[in-house]
Amino acid sequence: MTWDKRLFDLFFATLLIVILGPILLVLLLWLLLKEGRPLFYVAERMKTPDQPFDLWKLRTMTVVAEDAGVSGGDKAARITRTGAWLRRKRLDEFPQLWNILKGDLSFVGPRPPLRQYVEAHPEVYEKVLKSRPGVTGLASITYHKHEAALLARCNSPEETDAVYSRICVPAKARLDLIYQRHRNMCYDFDLVFQTIGNIFRRG
Repeated sequence: MTWDKRLFDLFFATLLIVILGPILLVLLLWLLLKEGRPLFYVAERMKTPDQPFDLWKLRTMTVVAEDAGVSGGDKAARITRTGAWLRRKRLDEFPQLWNILKGDLSFVGPRPPLRQYVEAHPEVYEKVLKSRPGVTGLASITYHKHEAALLARCNSPEETDAVYSRICVPAKARLDLIYQRHRNMCYDFDLVFQTIGNIFRRG
């Protein structure tokens, strides 16, 4: 990560925590009253092909004893009513500002993958994870709706894993590598503003 990108991340993460901190506290209280504990969902993701970290989100699903793999149609019934709204507005990702401050994430980059897909596709993620993972990115903006539609049709964890591994991983990797070849601060600003615009356009 370049020094200007790291300064960008630190400055805006700190600014957003100051500005949005009260909103996060309200969301946490609302979640506590509506859904109860736990308030956060913490899951392992990969920062590099061999370096994991804990990714923080607001909890949007009912808790089960074991939970693995990406979310597909097989997990749709577990998404709470409050969680669906948080996901639509991407408010569940507020706690990732902490991950940005720690240096686990950048604002812009490839979404951090699960260990199982890094191990299944080492040749892909060796290239993709040369960029610091991000909260948003070219693949997130361009491919999110198509990925969601593909995975929503999956009715089992095995089917979800197969579709994600066979179709989504290579498609997103192509986009992440396009970003990697052209990344600069102006491009990062553009992707951040596109993300904000998409959030406001969601119903």
